[in-house]
Amino acid sequence: MNIKKTIILVSGIDVEIVRKNIKNLHLAVYPPDGHVRVAVPEHITDDNVRLAIVSKLSWIKKQQRVFKEQPRQSERRFISSECHYFGGKRYRLQLIERPGKGEIKALKSGRLKMFVTKDVGTEQKKNLLNSWYRDQLKTEIPKLLAKWQPIIGKEVSHWGVRKMKTKWGSCNTERRRITLNLELIKKPHQCLEYILVHELIHLHERNHDTHFKSLMDKYLPKWRGCRDLLKKMPLGHGDWRY
Repeated sequence: MNIKKTIILVSGIDVEIVRKNIKNLHLAVYPPDGHVRVAVPEHITDDNVRLAIVSKLSWIKKQQRVFKEQPRQSERRFISSECHYFGGKRYRLQLIERPGKGEIKALKSGRLKMFVTKDVGTEQKKNLLNSWYRDQLKTEIPKLLAKWQPIIGKEVSHWGVRKMKTKWGSCNTERRRITLNLELIKKPHQCLEYILVHELIHLHERNHDTHFKSLMDKYLPKWRGCRDLLKKMPLGHGDWRY
């Protein structure tokens, strides 16, 4: 697909324009700093984009305020008593030195036990925790797909997990593939479920239009509450950028 990118200034806001072979204009505001990006059909002029942006200025500024006010964790050092999130709950990290392979255990007492050798560095601890997070998320996704694919009436050909910098999930409608952000395992389960349903419904409707929202209302009536909860949860240090 031929994609062209330019930047224009609208009412003091930098707007990235991405022209590609699509039918409709799509406006988005991305965390952490409210970067504005609009995808438009190739024939749309900059002046038409300006008009569209101006008509949405109040919404754009509201989204930028939300991102600015959203709490963020400080940089993690992976030391004992440091807080980490799992399933929407805060856990205290407990480092335990022992020989052998590194291991993570989540305890009901609100602790994450990390078993490591004495010489393990910060980056290795980070990778160990992320690998554990990935395993936990990969355990949950098949359960949710088994629940929701029959309800929504669509099946994916493939699903995956990766660190994503600008979105919680994505869907390739042509290949029927969905990808979920690794960070979702840190959020409440209903937030993970909401994003998975959101991506599955894209197999019915590619755009975020009224039809898409009506399908969300039909299959997951409380989706807006899940969306708002996700916005209130702290973002990890350095996890979101444009």
